[in-house]
Amino acid sequence: MATTNDLKNGVVLNLDGQLWSVVNFQHVKPGKGGAFVRTTLKHVLSGKVVDKTFNAGTKVETATVDRRNMTYLYNDGSDFVFMDGETFEQINVPRETVGDSANFLLENTEAQVAMHEGETLYIELPTSVELVIEHTDPGLQGDRSTGGTKPARLETGAEIQVPLFVGTGEKVKVDTRDGRYLGRA
Repeated sequence: MATTNDLKNGVVLNLDGQLWSVVNFQHVKPGKGGAFVRTTLKHVLSGKVVDKTFNAGTKVETATVDRRNMTYLYNDGSDFVFMDGETFEQINVPRETVGDSANFLLENTEAQVAMHEGETLYIELPTSVELVIEHTDPGLQGDRSTGGTKPARLETGAEIQVPLFVGTGEKVKVDTRDGRYLGRA
């Protein structure tokens, strides 16, 4: 248990059995009435963002979320197997938990795995990864008025939009948060 005075960005709260991460907080002391804390909370599993106000000094329950750097080893059916680099412990993470991150996971990719009471909450990849383009159609000169894009399939099977000058077999840098092409690697 902690008070609202102990809140910081990144702290995970357990509110009504659900885990919420503090994205933003602000202590407010109005001229009239008691002080309060205005927070922006993000649901750890669904990503839903809500605003919540607490009276100053109110006790809130914090949750310990263990974030560990792990290496993705292989896909085992519907599960993804990760290994802790320090203890060499292997854990299976279901596809639902990995979510869209699966589009950018190659074997031996480093990722941060967040766990709470032995349950995997989410996977956090580096902000960008370097992947090889498995297939894309050639871009033709003169088929655009300004810089155009075309679809490309990455070695992980994900589809992204790349500029017309990028060809099959090239290594590109991709933003893991939204799947944007960032440049050649």
